[in-house]
Amino acid sequence: MKAPQIASSAPIPLRDRARQFWRNEIRPLLILALVLFSIRSSLADWNDVPTGSMRPTIIEGDRIFVNKLAYDFKVPFPTWRIAEWGNPQRGDIVVFFSPHDGTRMVKRVVGLPGDTIELRNNQLVLNGAPVEYQPIAEGLLRDNPANEREGRVFASEMLPGQTHAVTGNLAAPAPRTFAPIVVPAGEYFMMGDNRDDSFDSRFYGSVKREKIVGRATIVVLSLDKSNIGCRAVIASSHR
Repeated sequence: MKAPQIASSAPIPLRDRARQFWRNEIRPLLILALVLFSIRSSLADWNDVPTGSMRPTIIEGDRIFVNKLAYDFKVPFPTWRIAEWGNPQRGDIVVFFSPHDGTRMVKRVVGLPGDTIELRNNQLVLNGAPVEYQPIAEGLLRDNPANEREGRVFASEMLPGQTHAVTGNLAAPAPRTFAPIVVPAGEYFMMGDNRDDSFDSRFYGSVKREKIVGRATIVVLSLDKSNIGCRAVIASSHR
């Protein structure tokens, strides 16, 4: 009777182990990362809002979903625009790179190419026609604590085809009036809904079309947990 033979396996060479690790562990992660970054570069993204310049529609700490296919399609990473099927409309909330320092910002489009826009004591005048303001509708107002509303004025701004909430702080120094401005071709005039606390086109001028990343559609995450309807607050104010 033969004695059982004990199987012995030779150690796998270091080079072969490195190849297996690359094939089984590293390469799948790199492919997944490439797909995810490609999606964020050209299809969809999110943006965390660091300031209250868009109150009461968006509050600081909100994470908003950005639809990068809203107006065009860009090649991932270099963001070259290869197809265009629309342009921002008045009232859209958009993410763009600031002409001032390249920072990504979130503001509302209030002036389109060719528009004449003016501000008179925080009242917009579009193409010679004063924009109408009405008492605020509770459905457009984020549920902020009462102490955050002290000293503020809230109203519904009736842009053509779209209504949204705006607020102002009468105690804050702010450019509440400026002479008529004609928005250049291919550019857009941006303003925050928090009119007296927003660094916007009143300071750095209109924004070129190619600087616009996409349209903000919904709030996907908010620090304001008491607001059950926060997820639809942007979409509900749009057309």
